[in-house]
Amino acid sequence: MLRYFPKKHQKVLKLSIPAGINSLLDMLQVVTDLIMVGRISTFAVAAVGLGLQSLMFVFAILTLLHVGTSALLSRFAGSGHKKRASTGLSTLLQFAFYLSLPMMVLWYFLASHVYVWFGTAPQVVALGEDYVQMLTWMLPFVFVKLVFVTALNATGDTKTPMYVKIASIILNVFLNYVFIFGNLGFPELGVMGAAVGTVIVNILEFMVYVWLYLSKKMPYVPMWHYSKSLMKRALKVGIPASFERSLTFGSFMLFTVIIAHYGTAVLAGYQIGLRVEGLAFMPGIGFTIAAMALMGQGLGAKKPLQAREDVMLVLKYTVGFMFFLSFFMVFMPEKIVWLFTDDAQTIKEASLYLRIVGVSQIPLAFNFVLSGALRGAGDTKRTLKINLISLWFVRIIPAFLLSWYFDNIMLVYLAMISDTFVKATWLWMTFDKGEWMKVKV
Repeated sequence: MLRYFPKKHQKVLKLSIPAGINSLLDMLQVVTDLIMVGRISTFAVAAVGLGLQSLMFVFAILTLLHVGTSALLSRFAGSGHKKRASTGLSTLLQFAFYLSLPMMVLWYFLASHVYVWFGTAPQVVALGEDYVQMLTWMLPFVFVKLVFVTALNATGDTKTPMYVKIASIILNVFLNYVFIFGNLGFPELGVMGAAVGTVIVNILEFMVYVWLYLSKKMPYVPMWHYSKSLMKRALKVGIPASFERSLTFGSFMLFTVIIAHYGTAVLAGYQIGLRVEGLAFMPGIGFTIAAMALMGQGLGAKKPLQAREDVMLVLKYTVGFMFFLSFFMVFMPEKIVWLFTDDAQTIKEASLYLRIVGVSQIPLAFNFVLSGALRGAGDTKRTLKINLISLWFVRIIPAFLLSWYFDNIMLVYLAMISDTFVKATWLWMTFDKGEWMKVKV
């Protein structure tokens, strides 16, 4: 089918479509847990949803690996330096493993306090503590796996991660079926069963990538070498991106504090709305991965204008795709939300959220692609500045004030999408200036 598109479009789509499917399946893996525990109770939905959101603090650290790996290895891929790329991958794999260990220990002991900090109902606290602690056991495997996936994306291979993810989500559904509900002779673990299934799936994914690497089925030479100079180059762009993501998730958690003030039904509706919205924009994130890879490859090949042209083409596809999906979010959210829960009040709250965020999908496409392109160019300090200022002064502070004075959840959501529009405008102005062409990685 892609052969009917112009060649430059084929290059973008061959990267974007598998990456988009992979990102969509990542979110489906999360959504599967929510759908299946949603048949237990609203408290179970709130526990799983908040637990996954709280783990975003840990996953913010993954941004360091994701952006650093992509910016470094995509440039080597563009310049044809296979040996340097292989050394870079070996270095980042070792760094990822050692970084995951203290993160695992730290989060294991902090996890039990997360639900208490948010002032959630006792039933949610009881279900959530064990769920999040169980998830921490997968962190070393997730950290190293991310480096493998990003390294493949950097060379233009987005199909292999897609195939691995298709197999893993099928397995995840099966494990949820047996562990959550106690089928086929397994004990009924409820919410804990969802965590056990997720941990097992991530360990198996990690083992697949290790096998591909050692079997030389990747465009990298297996080695065990650590390069301080390459690690410094990766950290140079990775640390600002990680700091940015940490602040972003921190602001999201503060935003959740505001939402939790309105009760369990609103909190559960918000969590479901986030997951549905995530399903809508995960394919868009696939285009973002393509933008990062194409930007890095173009700059590595000393063709910045080609890199810009590729990013603009990615942006056009992303805008069109997310505009199409926004119709479903605005006009028929109830038909989507009922898959997650049969609680009438939760369905109402989730539908309100989706209708409001549905109108911001086009600027969200700009945010994804342009921030990804700038990160791919190594221009992570500028994206940090943009996200930090916009999140706090357009989203968080106004949301707190509106909630305090008017106690109206709709006004809180309007502050949220205002941030999306402001950030999109700012990122476009930054990208259009072209100063990212001068950044050294």
